[in-house]
Amino acid sequence: MVEIASLPRNERGIETVVGILKQQFGERLQTGQAIREQHGHTTTWIENQAPDAVVFPADTEEVSELIKVCATHDVPVIPYGTGTSLEGHVNAPAGGICIDLSQMNAVIEVNPDDLDCRVQPGVTREDLNVYLRDKGLFFPIDPGANASLGGMASTRASGTNAVRYGTMKDNVLAVEAVMADGRIIRTGTRARKSSAGYDLTRLLVGSEGTLAVITEITLRLYGIPEAISSARCSFPSVDAACKAVTAVIQYGVPVSRIELLDETMVRAVNGYAALGLPETPLLLLEFHGTENGVREQAEIFGDLAAEVGGSGFEATASPEERTRLWKARHEAYWAMLQYRPGAKGVATDACVPISKLAECVTAAQDRAAELGLIAPIVGHAGDGNFHVTPLVYMDDPEEVAKARAYVSWLSNLAISMGGTCTGEHGIGQGKQAYLKKELGDATVVMSAIKAALDPANIMNPGKILAGDD
Repeated sequence: MVEIASLPRNERGIETVVGILKQQFGERLQTGQAIREQHGHTTTWIENQAPDAVVFPADTEEVSELIKVCATHDVPVIPYGTGTSLEGHVNAPAGGICIDLSQMNAVIEVNPDDLDCRVQPGVTREDLNVYLRDKGLFFPIDPGANASLGGMASTRASGTNAVRYGTMKDNVLAVEAVMADGRIIRTGTRARKSSAGYDLTRLLVGSEGTLAVITEITLRLYGIPEAISSARCSFPSVDAACKAVTAVIQYGVPVSRIELLDETMVRAVNGYAALGLPETPLLLLEFHGTENGVREQAEIFGDLAAEVGGSGFEATASPEERTRLWKARHEAYWAMLQYRPGAKGVATDACVPISKLAECVTAAQDRAAELGLIAPIVGHAGDGNFHVTPLVYMDDPEEVAKARAYVSWLSNLAISMGGTCTGEHGIGQGKQAYLKKELGDATVVMSAIKAALDPANIMNPGKILAGDD
């Protein structure tokens, strides 16, 4: 594991708070080592920093009372959804109380005529879409994992559909949240636009639990498309594939998904699922609309791809065939782990302007080869976002050091190209070193906001902002 700095602990305050909350929550407060470690960071190479207790509140009022107790005794609180974040967001570097929101999992209301809904934070994206299906509606943000919607709002999640439907910041109309002193606020209404005051919704979406705990979310919804078509196409190089992506975007094709797999990633999925794909860079696409519309979109893509050397173009509207085409993308993580048995997948991400995507991805491939790292690449190419996952034997200190240097190099490269060190994973603990380089004195303003809203620094401390900001 990669070690992360711990913060000073308030031992007396923690002991007092655990005692008070035990009386209030009974068996819904757990202090066993296994459950505490489960609620520390587990999905990547950052070390596990477990909380001192895990509490399962049932509603906003209980979250408020819990935070009031913690605020009185200066004890940290760390919100937890499903634990799928990748940059140490749910770690407890100063100890404290983990607020597990999984029991707050109700769909409160759906308004089909207005295309919106209200949900509690523990509802997962898959559960919401199952609930919406018979109403002809869906929620499009798909980060891959079956994450909770509260966690997705907190990390400003994105995913495969972002090129058409945007990210969480574009699809959250309002939130209910509990602030550091226990106050409950609402940041907006169901209206599609507002000029009323500061945009607190956008402030809290992506704040990673450092300013408040989100306890309800109002979301935009969309009608399930009349027709869906998928396509795949292989390319002689990553450069050629990225040129096809740029052409599709510039041509104005309303593509819903456009995913890039490099040749290493294709080899991995072939080995895992016996798909028999050509082991060259691959684009997977999806189009939404009318039957005629999606057919036309796929044909336009096929023509644009052919101009840059694309081959093996295949498009289909059959649900079974679409599932088969997307198998490569959906099973990428497990395929990577099987590709190098015993290795840890160290997922990192970057996002650059579309015009820089080919250069950045090619450089990422070359740098991994120079360091002797096996690092498959898969990306949401339509918006310039891609993921690199070095497969690292964690008992090899030299390989771990190379991987850390690689992640740092990639973050700095993306920033130098006018991009960002993280397109969707967030800062957490893992990418604090790059935030100031990317945003400069904006981090000072962030620190001022944090100090104003959470003067005692009890809300998920040690995340986003480094101590010198």
